[in-house]
Amino acid sequence: MSLPPVGLEHYLVVSAALFCLGLLGVIMRRNLLVIYMSLELMLNAANLALVAFSRYNHNLNGQVMVFFIITVAAAEVAVGLALIVALFRKRKSAHVEDLTSMKL
Repeated sequence: MSLPPVGLEHYLVVSAALFCLGLLGVIMRRNLLVIYMSLELMLNAANLALVAFSRYNHNLNGQVMVFFIITVAAAEVAVGLALIVALFRKRKSAHVEDLTSMKL
């Protein structure tokens, strides 16, 4: 007995589930690190959908786009974590409510 092949719809269901988990994390949580990880999860869910569509259409456009998205996400991680560390150093907390303390 063999398993049925994994199709595009399977990848899209996993991508949608990851995106919904990330969205739920952004909406429900108050810790900046958890929100940041949830945003990255949403970004990776979109990357999974792009790669799945690219493979389904037999071209490399989606995979090239994912490559650029990952490089931009690496820069985003550096800047975002620097801001979170600056907030934590100032307020000894990483909660969303403390963002107003970063105003000039």
